[in-house]
Amino acid sequence: MIQGVIFDFDGTLFDSMFIWDTAGEVYLRSIGKEPEANLQKVLKPMSLLQSAQYIREKYDIPLSVEEIMDGVNRTVEGFYFHTVEPKPGVIDFLEELHRRNIKMCIATATDRYQVEAALQRCKMRYFFSEIFTCTEVGSGKDRPDIFRKAMEHLQTDRSNTAVVEDAYHAAFTAKQDGFLVAGVYDSHESRQQELLQIADVFLPDYLHLNIFWKFASA
Repeated sequence: MIQGVIFDFDGTLFDSMFIWDTAGEVYLRSIGKEPEANLQKVLKPMSLLQSAQYIREKYDIPLSVEEIMDGVNRTVEGFYFHTVEPKPGVIDFLEELHRRNIKMCIATATDRYQVEAALQRCKMRYFFSEIFTCTEVGSGKDRPDIFRKAMEHLQTDRSNTAVVEDAYHAAFTAKQDGFLVAGVYDSHESRQQELLQIADVFLPDYLHLNIFWKFASA
């Protein structure tokens, strides 16, 4: 039986992946650099720190990694403070998890202050006991460190902890490390079939959740 759930944020809880589709390109153009054609694909599996390091080296930018991270954050932060919304059905789903005393936290590549802003604005912060970010943990979701930290906080173990992800690369990392994985459909993830194949349960949306409750109660 599921006792803890570790949620990704962008594309999983919030319909916000569109923000990151062009964030790197917008930032580079703002400093007079022309981005490569496949930049979005290159940056997708990276944390913000890894992305900033890549951009700095690839485009020979005379700024520190921290300054580049700040620049990218300024490009997107308005959306988190004022615009992005949870996916349909998410709040009802979280309410039911809360009612069942299932512990919840967030593991995300987005910086804490942006996630906090969106959660507070949408009155959802109280669902989650903690927020873990790749920047604070020190590695992206190509490594399982952030999921391990979150599980340690929840005081659960891999046999009863579900990682909920819309991104194949992150779900693959969690699955390889022994976590249960709930895949969530998001139109911005191109590797839907791969995600479907590795997930223990796959949610096409949050409006029809009987499949998840059967999985959670097993």
